[in-house]
Amino acid sequence: MKYWILLSRIPFLSVAILPYFLGALLAQRVTGRFDWLVFLLGLAGCVLIQLSAHYNGEIYDLKEDSLSAVSGKSPFSGGSQVILRKLIPEIKVKRLSCLLVLLALAIGAFLQFYFKTGGWTLFLGVSGIIAGVFYSKPPLRWVSRGLGEFFIAYSFGFLTVTCGFYIQASRFDNLALLVSLPTAFTVLNIILINEYPDYEADRATGKNNLLVRLGRQRGSFVYVFFVVCSGVSSFLVLWRGLSLAGLFLYLPVFITAVILASLMLKGAYKDRLLLQRMCAATILVNLGTSLSFILGVWLVKTG
Repeated sequence: MKYWILLSRIPFLSVAILPYFLGALLAQRVTGRFDWLVFLLGLAGCVLIQLSAHYNGEIYDLKEDSLSAVSGKSPFSGGSQVILRKLIPEIKVKRLSCLLVLLALAIGAFLQFYFKTGGWTLFLGVSGIIAGVFYSKPPLRWVSRGLGEFFIAYSFGFLTVTCGFYIQASRFDNLALLVSLPTAFTVLNIILINEYPDYEADRATGKNNLLVRLGRQRGSFVYVFFVVCSGVSSFLVLWRGLSLAGLFLYLPVFITAVILASLMLKGAYKDRLLLQRMCAATILVNLGTSLSFILGVWLVKTG
């Protein structure tokens, strides 16, 4: 059980859970309705797809992870090493990954046809499978095509917020789309900066992700660009009607993001220990963005 928990990378599930909750809370604010059973089933579907994506990453990145382990393992590189160290048989992980996808599809069908959550419910779920599960899994393997980062931004930005909103409201909404943008930009930077510790291993094994294609210096400029995008879209969200308290909650997050952007421009990614701290801080920026919006929506709703 310990190794399964390690393989599942449980703390990283929060990157999907918080945006999903944000979308559902926003739907309650807009429609005045909230179905807890629909919420929990949708959340289960999101988590199952993300776990399948985690397992596929462990299965199909073995070469890169083995090289990363030699050059220096960190919490943000090299995977969990569970399969690499043969602590759990690879075939069991593959079977579980397929089972989780089937369960997620069953939940999607149940939501659409029994709870009548809307005609796009299954389509949204399938798009998450294509974008997230096939991030590492052949034959699509988006991560080696320089597209993986954008598919992850779609999955954990637009899709999670939209799913949370859609299955409650049975419709799309422009405000939900706007709210999803800062989350998408910040999660894209999580993927991008987490590629720095694995840069040499990825390049040696032909894993042509966005950072390998750009190089580390140009990658730092892209990181800064998405910090700017997340900041601009966040202030647009706050301007569109979230409470003033949401703005004050977001300001420390934005300041942290600006500091990280400055460090990237200065080449701080060359310091391995400092890079680990920057990877952790980038995750906190993503979570902090979602939390500040959740509280902003909640305070408007109850105010």
